[in-house]
Amino acid sequence: MSEASEYPEKTCTIDRLVRHKRLVSAARDGKKTEQRRDGIYGYPGETFELEGQRFEIVGLSHDRLGDMSERDAQSEGHATLDDYRDLILRMHRGMEWDVEHRVWVHRFRRMD
Repeated sequence: MSEASEYPEKTCTIDRLVRHKRLVSAARDGKKTEQRRDGIYGYPGETFELEGQRFEIVGLSHDRLGDMSERDAQSEGHATLDDYRDLILRMHRGMEWDVEHRVWVHRFRRMD
């Protein structure tokens, strides 16, 4: 566990949390407020920047993919859960959608 928090150590840097150009735009427009990753990229209270706009991590949880809702998919910047799942499976060739697979959900907000 991290000495500074109740969470495990980061597995990647916060600047790599949101990378896909369309999703960066969705975050800047306020349509994307969550990012799921296999590891931890940032802790609550940390900030990051996307094309000049600052964001703050406001929540971090360890959830199952099977618990994801349509609303969660929209918070990820996608129209539907099917759209989100299809993108993930295209990006990670050979991966199966395992409803028991746990991911770290990074919730963030724009800092205006």
